[in-house]
This record gives sequence, structure tokens and C-alpha cells, in this order.
Amino acid sequence: MGLKNDIAQAIKAPDWSTIDYDLEWLAQPNNNAITINEPLYPAQLKEIADPPPILFVRGNTELLSRPQLAIVGSRNPSSSGIDIAFTFAQDLSRHGFVITSGLALGIDAASHQGALRVQGHTIAVAGTGLDRVYPARHKDLATEIVNTGAMISEFPPGTTAKANHFPRRNRIISGLCQGLLVVEAAKQSGSLITARMALEQNREVFAIPGSIHNPLARGCNALIREGAKLVETTQDILEELSQYYQQDEQAPTATMQSTLDLEQQTLLNLIMFSPTSIDHLVENAGQSVEIIASMCLILELQGYIEATAGGCYIRIK
Repeated sequence: MGLKNDIAQAIKAPDWSTIDYDLEWLAQPNNNAITINEPLYPAQLKEIADPPPILFVRGNTELLSRPQLAIVGSRNPSSSGIDIAFTFAQDLSRHGFVITSGLALGIDAASHQGALRVQGHTIAVAGTGLDRVYPARHKDLATEIVNTGAMISEFPPGTTAKANHFPRRNRIISGLCQGLLVVEAAKQSGSLITARMALEQNREVFAIPGSIHNPLARGCNALIREGAKLVETTQDILEELSQYYQQDEQAPTATMQSTLDLEQQTLLNLIMFSPTSIDHLVENAGQSVEIIASMCLILELQGYIEATAGGCYIRIK
């Protein structure tokens, strides 16, 4: 059959202790293994160059074939990035999309949480066996996902986290989805690998733009330069995936802007996407230091700006 020697030897002389462990795991409620020839195996995933022959699943197996929107990004995002991922996941869930991500810190977690907040469905693709959770701090989040959605992995129970597992995991995230949204990504981010896999798999790729001075925006800006669709609201995504989503007249469209009063908007317009000093704001706004500082605090709490070293502020949306 053309198999490599080590694979042939593993088939001839399997490690029965690991097989027994797999069978014990499968005997537990809500645990499944779906082979590539079964009807429940997602048709989208079969289309990629190297689909996993088996998917281990905890949770609702039927979700695997539902329209999915993957959201990925930095493990160390800004507060604005977390808010964007959470809000977009909420709104896309309301329109019937299953939100798919990788259970990692940062943007992944915010995406799962956004879907769960509105009783939507979410799928976490793991880089370990499903008898463990990585990172461990997401144990409660993983439990919540399994209760209403699903966790999946190509790795059998007992598999620990290894660096090379996560790039392999990423092809499944992109392979399952109709479209993939990158919220924040540095220039050498793993999220860019996932996005390029999505392009190779003929999926729609979307990216949130950012300041040229923001390191977390460079990856997204590069994707847009390479042909990804620039996204400012969820409507930008729904326009491209109109055949998959449900109309929801009650659902507000997620956007990166919200209402400010005139004074706050005027001040925000003076704060650049690079460090802007209080002195610059006082001089150009014609207000006292105390008033400017108070208004900056409000803008910071609402997620429009962030304080930086040297008493400056930087606009983040």
C-alpha cells in the first residue's frame, strides 16, 4: 500500500495498551471517533489536501457539518482585539454560524466566549488528545464548550501538547470553515499560517485592519495587501457568505465603533494611532489638563485608546 516502514510496523504490532485506553475514552458519554468514510465526517474537511483520517470528538458531532466561521489571532492581544473578537463572534453566532477556533489564549478564547454569551455554538480544535485541556487554565471554558458545542482533535487520547501539533491543528480550523477572520496578528504570527492555509483551501479570508504603528496589526495589514477582505463590520463578512447565514433582524451588526458625545469624539480624533502626549491634546483641544485626563480615562475604559509609557495615549480603534 506504499506505507512508510514505521507505520507498517505499527499496524503489524500495535501498542494494545494505547488502544485499550482509546476504547475506555470512547466508552464515556459524549465521546466519539468519526472516520473519514462516515456520514458525520464534515464534507468541508474532506476537501483539503490532507484531511485527518479520524476525528475524535467531545460534544455535538452534528455541528461539524454546520456553516462555520473561524476566528483566530494573537495570544497576547490588545483589549481592543479581545473586544472585537468577542463582539464579532456574538453577532456571527446570531446569524447561525458556528464559531470555530483553537482554544488558545487571547483571540481564540474571546471568540469562543462571544459565541457562548449569546447561546451560540462553538467548536474548539485541540492540539492535544481530548482527555486533557491545553492551556490548562481553559479547563472551565472547555467544559462549557463541550456542553453546548464540541471539541475535536485528530490526536488520540493521551497525546500531550507538542509544538509541531499546533500548525497541524491549524489546517483543520481553516478546513472546517466557510470563512476565516484574523483579528490581530503580528508579522510572524501562527495565525498567518492558518490564514494562508485557508487561502490554499479556497476559503474566504477576512482581516481587521490596524495602524501601521501597531505591531499586532502588521499581520492583518499584510493579509489585506495579499487579497484578504478588509473588515470593519460583520456585514462585510455576511456579504461574502450570504448563502450560509440566517437573517436576524433583531441582531445588531457588530462594528468597531460606538456612540460618543461630541466632545469625546473631538478628542478621540486628536489622538493618533501612535503615542500622543497630553500636552499635544491640551494645546489642540483648548481644554485644561484635568478635563483632558478625565475624558481620556472614559475613552480608555470604552476601549478606544490605551495609555503608553511617558504619559501618552495611543488610539486603538
